[in-house]
Amino acid sequence: MTTRIDNEHLTAVGPGTLMGNLMRQYWLPAFLSSEVEADGAPLRLMLLGEKLIAFRDSAGRVGVLDHRCPHRCASLFFGRNEEGGLRCVYHGWKFDVDGNCLEMPNVPPAQDFRGKVKARVYPARERGGLVYVYMGERKVPPPLPEIEVVLCPEEETAISCRLRACNWLQALEGDLDTSHFGFLHGGSVDPADIAPDNPDRFQILDRAPAFHVRESEWGTVAASYRPADAGRLYYRFAHFAMPFWTLYPNGPLGDNIVADVWVPMDDTHTMMFNITWKKRRPPLALMKDGRAIAGLGRTPRLLPNTTDWFGRWRLAANADNDYLIDRDVQRRESFTGIDGVGQQDMAVTESMGAIVDRTLEHLAPSDRMITVTRRRLLMAARALAEDGTVPPLVDDPGHVRGARAGDLLAAADRPWIDVYEEALGDALDPTERLHAAE
Repeated sequence: MTTRIDNEHLTAVGPGTLMGNLMRQYWLPAFLSSEVEADGAPLRLMLLGEKLIAFRDSAGRVGVLDHRCPHRCASLFFGRNEEGGLRCVYHGWKFDVDGNCLEMPNVPPAQDFRGKVKARVYPARERGGLVYVYMGERKVPPPLPEIEVVLCPEEETAISCRLRACNWLQALEGDLDTSHFGFLHGGSVDPADIAPDNPDRFQILDRAPAFHVRESEWGTVAASYRPADAGRLYYRFAHFAMPFWTLYPNGPLGDNIVADVWVPMDDTHTMMFNITWKKRRPPLALMKDGRAIAGLGRTPRLLPNTTDWFGRWRLAANADNDYLIDRDVQRRESFTGIDGVGQQDMAVTESMGAIVDRTLEHLAPSDRMITVTRRRLLMAARALAEDGTVPPLVDDPGHVRGARAGDLLAAADRPWIDVYEEALGDALDPTERLHAAE
């Protein structure tokens, strides 16, 4: 059981907290490059409980600043983005993307002290359509993440964002709990309706898999497995990569190049980025006769973005309307009556409360990946706090090269890790790094 103090340590991410300090060791995916335009409107950005402002200057550089002007703490959200900097509308002080004060127009020239004033700023870097922010203390930030999908050519990847109104860890743990697919998403699917050559049918035939779980260089790895046919097992591999990345099984391991990133906005709001290699084979969505499987829609309707701290990338189906649950559809067609994989996940994780009380849980063997991952996070955060031990993947992000999620069939008498490594060796490699010599 997760104790109350462990739960607090796992979920609180503000400045000075155990997990917040761990998170600040890493680059955080923060927003899409397309969300800020040169000399365009500033963007309100909540990260790790801190209110920030992002903007793109006249030269196209991105700046991420504390939202409070260093003069009188008025919000720079109302600032004018003009000629290489952001100008506070209160007294006209102007700041560049590095936080330097460029102008103090309400101060007489003889009393100007712009060289002594600097806005609090966090380094920002762009790659593959994402802007990453580093909120740690290092003068020279660590390398950017090297999760496989973020290294694919930008034109071959798709990125979507979704707001979750709950703590980051309970949202993330949904990806680690792979046995829920047979119920939440596929509980009404008859295995006879799935094509006989589609291995996805095995997770419908047997909704109670066994698990192998272990720690890895990058975090944790799990393999769920079920009997298949002719002495084979059906495996579904999943990974957690420090500190908030998940690689989930949603198709054959050979080309299932995907990741979810669960970035804490504050203790009770999470921004999820889904990054997908567009050339992968599509996941299970159709029955053998070509009809769509009820409830497995994957393109949800979004509400228009607003300028509020939590106004970006919100689903139209949400807690205010019970995720548009249709009880008639639930009785006749779909296990949940909620349309869409993401909406179904969102409904159950948000229903736990803003921060789930894990002392009330009764965990089962199928939750082993979750318990091992919680321990991995706690141990890393405590080692950082106690003796400054640098967490995994901060300085050596390339160690995650051997992580790929997905499913496969293999002989039942072979060690599971050998099965995984062999499949990885045969997998497609759009980044040309997976099979590179050490």
